[in-house]
Amino acid sequence: MAYHSGYGAHGSKHRARAAPDPPPLFDDTSGGYSSQPGGYPAPGADVAFSVNHLLGDPMANVAMAYGSSIASHGKDLVHKELHRFVSVNKLKYFFAVDTAYVAKKLGLLVFPYTHQNWEVQYSRDVPLPPRQDLNAPDLYIPTMAFITYVLLAGMALGIQKRFSPEVLGLCASTALVWVVMEVLALLLGLYLATVRSDLSTFHLLAYSGYKYVGMILSVLTGLLFGSDGYYVALAWTSSALMYFIVRSFRTAALGPDSMGGPVPRQRLQLYLTLGAAAFQPLIIYWLTFHLVR
Repeated sequence: MAYHSGYGAHGSKHRARAAPDPPPLFDDTSGGYSSQPGGYPAPGADVAFSVNHLLGDPMANVAMAYGSSIASHGKDLVHKELHRFVSVNKLKYFFAVDTAYVAKKLGLLVFPYTHQNWEVQYSRDVPLPPRQDLNAPDLYIPTMAFITYVLLAGMALGIQKRFSPEVLGLCASTALVWVVMEVLALLLGLYLATVRSDLSTFHLLAYSGYKYVGMILSVLTGLLFGSDGYYVALAWTSSALMYFIVRSFRTAALGPDSMGGPVPRQRLQLYLTLGAAAFQPLIIYWLTFHLVR
């Protein structure tokens, strides 16, 4: 039995239209694009393509490795230069304190007149850390005292209705600049007097920073008892600090051997010690009198 030729053709077309291919469950992103209509890339496909292309590019890998090596070299160079100008081990020595040392040192700064032995103690030609030697200078007390002074100055200005960030910043920067200038003056004086000692910049910074303790006591007393109490505390703390500086510079700092030599040199060393001591009450007064009214 023969079939009509048109029937078969129409039947094929009908079957093709009636049974379309089912849509895929997942988009094909292996080529970086999805099967969305219009050929547009799927969201994030261009980012994935760029990352894969970057990671697979040998030149990009070389550039990343070179950049990492430059960063590592720069870090080593910064650490090297930092150790060149600031010895971290020496700096750690000045912060080797404990609670007992801090309490005794504060008492010595307030009342140094009964202290007998002012020489720095050594062990195998190495000075003992501050927590083992009360006469050793430290930077912990000056640092904490400076921070406390700034906070106390802010409180005093607030009580007097004169507080502002600019005024408080000026107080802090002025106190810091005066100490730096004092240390530079002491270094110049030691150089001109040709003093043979183991004094370093950290030592001078520690001795110069002890004045913050007297400044705190003076301001606090002035806030509690008025201007009369301020001047009494100023006189006491200034005299105590002057005595402490003279004894420390003559024995603990300069050493007994450095005070010898020709008479002109001895006079220069004496003038340097007395000048450093006499400068303390002037700075204390200049940095605190405006905080008490």
